[in-house]
Amino acid sequence: MDKNFIVNEENRLDKFLASQIDASRNQIEQLIKKKYVKVDDKVVSKTSYKLKENQSIDVHFPEAELNPIKNEDFVKESLKDKDIEIIYEDEHILVVNKPYNLTVHDAPSVKDATLVDWLKLKKISLSTISGEERHGIVHRLDKGTSGVMVVAKSNEAHLGLSKQLEDKSMGRYYVAIVDMPLKENVIIEKPIGRNQNNRLKMSIEVNGRNAKSAFSKIALSDNEKFELIAAKLYTGRTHQIRVHLSSMNRHILGDNLYGFKGELNKINRFYLHAYYLYLTHPITNKQMSFKANLPKDINEFLNKNFQKDNTDDKLNESYIINSFTTSI
Repeated sequence: MDKNFIVNEENRLDKFLASQIDASRNQIEQLIKKKYVKVDDKVVSKTSYKLKENQSIDVHFPEAELNPIKNEDFVKESLKDKDIEIIYEDEHILVVNKPYNLTVHDAPSVKDATLVDWLKLKKISLSTISGEERHGIVHRLDKGTSGVMVVAKSNEAHLGLSKQLEDKSMGRYYVAIVDMPLKENVIIEKPIGRNQNNRLKMSIEVNGRNAKSAFSKIALSDNEKFELIAAKLYTGRTHQIRVHLSSMNRHILGDNLYGFKGELNKINRFYLHAYYLYLTHPITNKQMSFKANLPKDINEFLNKNFQKDNTDDKLNESYIINSFTTSI
């Protein structure tokens, strides 16, 4: 896909494109640096390039294409115990329920097959705008977090979804089970950065990046020790929910990295799940929302330790959304 624009006044290249294209600043920067932008038929890769009035700007959006996948047998073996549910699919977007213990995209430390490998194995058309290892990936979930994600199947869809992510018109509601009830519904706004003593962790850091989370009480366990809560993010920092809960001396069951301790040593993951996703379809502009069913282990824990009728009543979209709008 190619688009042409005429400059109507002097401006920087990146700022001009930001005013013309529905894309995030990072997406525009990548288009320029990857040499997909021409000024008067000459490739320009400098974001701060000064434009003059009446110059012609051509932007090329590369067609989505499948790169060679990892060894197919390795990918199949690595993913054999991971059930990736397709919640919704059309020609532009794909919505999936990601299982826990599955990394979204490749990184130097990743040894197993990823969600991107699964997408390529299924020969699903994917956007290419985020680079080789992140085809189709608009937002992500930690390896240990399960739940709903949207994948872009075209660059046009990717640009539209990225814009929504940036202006907060797309978002998710999470559910988690914590080791001590919250005192009240609460908003936490504390900066998060890399922990200086443990590089695997994030922590509250004075010079960290701004981070804001809201937490809502949903249901108490029968013994009143545990609580099912909901979380909504206003920013997207690494491990944000886990760090902000830890700052209140609350820990997600199974989250040993952030301080969970207890008798529940049989839990092999932390009980955090992205439950609802809301967005505007990037092509049709239709308002859409999706629910990712709870994994079997979280369901079983709730059934064993909570009043089932109570949790069933409260684990619906309206109740969770209203718990934030009416109580915080």
